[in-house]
Amino acid sequence: MAPSREAALAIVEQYITDWRLIRHILAVEAVMRALAQRLGRDEERWGLAGLLHDIDIELVDRDFTIHGSKAGAILAELGVDDEIIDAVTMHNESWHGRERTNEFQRALASSDRLTFVIISVARALPDKMIKGVTVDAVMERLHSEKFKTMPEYENILECEKIGIPLPEFVSICLEAMKAKSDRLKM
Repeated sequence: MAPSREAALAIVEQYITDWRLIRHILAVEAVMRALAQRLGRDEERWGLAGLLHDIDIELVDRDFTIHGSKAGAILAELGVDDEIIDAVTMHNESWHGRERTNEFQRALASSDRLTFVIISVARALPDKMIKGVTVDAVMERLHSEKFKTMPEYENILECEKIGIPLPEFVSICLEAMKAKSDRLKM
């Protein structure tokens, strides 16, 4: 079963208290919906994975070596279907050591990391608003020598494994986030 968006939001609010994290979750939801549309996939299911992907982050005290380990159990107990659970648990490969193998997993992992980059670029602007962020500014950050050495870079590049070149992926993600800037409060 896939919960309604309203039910998924209630689940998020039950487990997540940090507004910045909720903003990130809403950004990933918007991006996943846009990617689903671009790839001809189910926007509701992909959006739900975006909403639910960090459900355990506060439970594990932001420990990325185990983040995702509790999410699957929580979502299974709530009756969320296995495909969404799989994408959620596989978006952070650190704790289980398995490689992502499908489009849904890769889309969620790459979206998760890129939304953080886009938000950080926006926060560096004088007004801290996403409307001023450009694809070029995000690409510049991604191609910086410092960022290329970070594991997040490889996660973002998984967009290419689902057939979307990096510049197009950045554009899709940025436009999806800009379309929801009121909800993201930025």
